[in-house]
Amino acid sequence: MQSRRNAKAAKRLMRKLLKSQGRAPRVMITDKLRSYGTAKREIMPGVERRSHEGLNNRAENSHQPTRRRERIMKRFKSQRHLQRFVSIHDPSAKLFHIPRHGITFSHHRELCSAAMNLWAKIARA
Repeated sequence: MQSRRNAKAAKRLMRKLLKSQGRAPRVMITDKLRSYGTAKREIMPGVERRSHEGLNNRAENSHQPTRRRERIMKRFKSQRHLQRFVSIHDPSAKLFHIPRHGITFSHHRELCSAAMNLWAKIARA
């Protein structure tokens, strides 16, 4: 999450991604934000950029859990508040999120009670 989506922020993001990848990609898929094109021309001129609406679905879907929480909280006031919330919420939410598909009610109930017992143990510590 970034406070500004301008060319300077896009350049910083691309440098960071290039450093983690180690080499330039053949194709870069982004949303239609124009600052990505500006940053790409300066940092990676030989890389093809695709910005069709359907191509970015994998990138956007990776943000869904955070987006869902953000919608529930009616938008966070700042990036710092979001980071604080996510760092605390993620571990506890994963503990209590028990999928219902393919298990019996009694097994689901056992898993819920085991999660509650573990949470009580953590809270006491």
